[in-house]
Amino acid sequence: MQRTDRDGLSVHIREAKSEDLPTIMHINRVSLPENYSYSFFHNIYETFPNAFLVAEVDSMVVGYIMCRVERIFSKIERFRYRRAGHVISIAVLPEYRGRGVGRRLMEVALSVLKDRYKCDEVFLEVRVSNWQAIRLYENLGFVVSEVLKHYYLDGENAYVMARSL
Repeated sequence: MQRTDRDGLSVHIREAKSEDLPTIMHINRVSLPENYSYSFFHNIYETFPNAFLVAEVDSMVVGYIMCRVERIFSKIERFRYRRAGHVISIAVLPEYRGRGVGRRLMEVALSVLKDRYKCDEVFLEVRVSNWQAIRLYENLGFVVSEVLKHYYLDGENAYVMARSL
C-alpha cells in the first residue's frame, strides 16, 4: 500500500504494531488536543488490529488512524441498525500535513472497514473549526449528520460526519 505523491513523498500504509504505540501516542499529543491513555490505544490495537493503521515515510511513522466497529442506528438512514466503522482518531505530524498522508490513511481504513470488517457505513466526529479535516472528509464522501454540542473538553462543538461504504 505505497504511493508516491506529486512532491516525491513515498507513503507506505500498514497495520500498526505494538511497538508503534509510543510513536502513535507522540503523534497524537503533538497533533491533537484530545489525548488517550496507553491502555485505550492498546485496547483498540488488540480489538481491531486491521483497522489500526500507520503511515510511514522513509520507514518513519508520520501518521496513524485508529478505528473500531460498532452496532449503531445509522447516522445516514433513520431507524436503520447498521454495522459501522467509527474513526476514533486520525493524526499526521505537522510537517507531513497537506501532502496526502491523511487522505491515504482514510482511503485504506475505509477499504479495510468495508472489506475486512463488513461495515455498511462509517462515521467520525470532527471539531466544527477544523475546516481542513472537514474538507478532506467531504471530498471522501462524508456528510454532516448531526452536531454534538460542547463535545470537546474545551466546549467546542463537533460535527458527526458519515458516509455509506
